[in-house]
Amino acid sequence: MTSARLDRDRDEPLWAQLESDLRARLARGEFAERFPTDRELTQEYGVSRHTAREAVRRLHADGVLSRRRGRGSFVNPDALEQSLGALYSLFRSVEEQGLPQRSEVLAADVRRDATAAGELGEDPDADLVFVARLRWAGDEPLAVDRVWLPAQARPLLEADLGRAALYEELSRRTGLTVVAGEERIQPTLPDPADAALLGVPASHPVFAVARRGRTRTRVIERRHTVIRGDRYAFVARWGEQGQQGDLRAAAAGPDPSASGASPASP
Repeated sequence: MTSARLDRDRDEPLWAQLESDLRARLARGEFAERFPTDRELTQEYGVSRHTAREAVRRLHADGVLSRRRGRGSFVNPDALEQSLGALYSLFRSVEEQGLPQRSEVLAADVRRDATAAGELGEDPDADLVFVARLRWAGDEPLAVDRVWLPAQARPLLEADLGRAALYEELSRRTGLTVVAGEERIQPTLPDPADAALLGVPASHPVFAVARRGRTRTRVIERRHTVIRGDRYAFVARWGEQGQQGDLRAAAAGPDPSASGASPASP
């Protein structure tokens, strides 16, 4: 049969169209019990086995599917995706994908940090609000998140940061609303302390995300987040009007202004 969901007159390869359609069906909760075999996909979509295999290979490579010997492919319930190019919330994205989330507060106090102060436009010895949290998705740790804010954010320390979305509490308690920003995402290896918090070996790959969050007039947030590479994927999607997320090659270094993605709200 020929699937109406694939357009053979488009320039986009059939495997890419198939992959996109399968992702949409996965997002709707299909295939919860079992993912189709390559043969079933060829029959349903009217494509070659090579096309079906390439689409499925891409889903495996992104961690969306996992393979069980002798049983085929299954949806990986621990694979979390986040689109680039919009103000997004780690807090919300975890819950929206069906996993309970919570934060373990590692630190919440006022301290000084010359590097963070410089990025926030403050004097090197200025008091800053510092919050560090271990973020959980389901029963496993997902990320170590550290954020520095100006002293104006001090009322935030009164919030229940183990459950609250930080940006929402920041806006409600202080009037500081993050509306834009930049972030730089790099694959790396965790330092021993972060590896221990995440429950992974030091040889386990992670994403290091450096962010600056802005109000309409100034930078108010400096953030560094380490996210487990096996449990999270950043996804850029685009169409005829251009990209939604922008992934750029850049020289190494903690310069979040080098990329065009917006910051994550915790």
